[in-house]
Amino acid sequence: MKGTLPLLLVLALSACAAASGGLSPGAQALTADDVLRHSPLAEPGFAEIDSVAILELSPAMAAFLDENVDRNGSENERLAQLVLAVVKGDRFSIAYDDSTRSAASTFEIGRGNCLSFTSMFIAMARDLGLQAHYQEVEIPPDWSMSGEFFLLSQHVNAVVDIRNALSRVVDFNTYEFNAYNESRIISDRRALAHYFNNIGAEQMLAGESAPALANLQKALAEDPTFASAWVNLGILHRREGYPAYAEAAYQEALELEKANLLAMSNLASLYEEQGRPDLAENYAVKVRAHRMKNPYYRYELANLAFMEGDYKAAISNLKYATRKRGEEDRFHYLLSLSYLMDGDREASRQSMQRAEELARQGKDRQKYHHKLDLLKALGPVPD
Repeated sequence: MKGTLPLLLVLALSACAAASGGLSPGAQALTADDVLRHSPLAEPGFAEIDSVAILELSPAMAAFLDENVDRNGSENERLAQLVLAVVKGDRFSIAYDDSTRSAASTFEIGRGNCLSFTSMFIAMARDLGLQAHYQEVEIPPDWSMSGEFFLLSQHVNAVVDIRNALSRVVDFNTYEFNAYNESRIISDRRALAHYFNNIGAEQMLAGESAPALANLQKALAEDPTFASAWVNLGILHRREGYPAYAEAAYQEALELEKANLLAMSNLASLYEEQGRPDLAENYAVKVRAHRMKNPYYRYELANLAFMEGDYKAAISNLKYATRKRGEEDRFHYLLSLSYLMDGDREASRQSMQRAEELARQGKDRQKYHHKLDLLKALGPVPD
């Protein structure tokens, strides 16, 4: 289990699409406020979602800190002792699942996703007097399937500011952590919006529309600019048969994030379903353009081309991918294989050597070593 955070959901029937074009006639009279406050999915008497103290420290957590951390130590010492106690201590073990929990609940149960463990860590770090913050991290798209939905995972970790030193990133899911990934510090309210958005997504997957709506509304009450929650709000309404509300929600997501590919993709799918191919294609063209600039998408295209025996296409896509993200050893590895199958052993050796160097930097020292030895043994391609 990777432990990434299932923030966004895209209907399995969605097509590739992108951002441009106006509202359909059925959605012109609807505003974002209509979707948020006057949804036809709201059930009379359904209570508004109460806020959750996701960073509240439980007595058990305080006792854990007292047992494992010297509160009089330096900031570096307190941070090191906290991380060691959480990761390697006998009292506590980390186990990832897809559930979103508060700090106290995560500590008690010992399970959760990356947001859950980050909340737990930040709560304890702050109790120790450390300046800890949430951080959103851009990671390569990671898609999985759940029923009628595609799930797109995103990642959250913690940053601790140390006086007169570089900030420390604390990430319990080292599989997802990459120092080259773009990241940004977010507020506690944005983190709370993540929390309610996750809960809403989980309830949508369970077919519980009214509570899903209430949690998505609560997410947007915490942060009205959170485009992911608007996308999920659109998906919820489309799923329940209210396409005009869905369209208005997707458009609001695009107002907030002009290049939000999930909103674009869902809009294109919606327009295709409604028999409006011109609008759908207008979005699709723009999404394809965005995706072709994504090195991870080009890597996936290269994988497909390689499996189909089109090695020149694989090489072309991988050259682009390595120019944009040259630190990814898997890009260079696949490029090496593509060169080899295309008959260029020298280029293959060079790419494999680069893959090995990058893997060594990542402490996976023997990952490609035997493959490089095999390429060396093959010798040059005869004229």
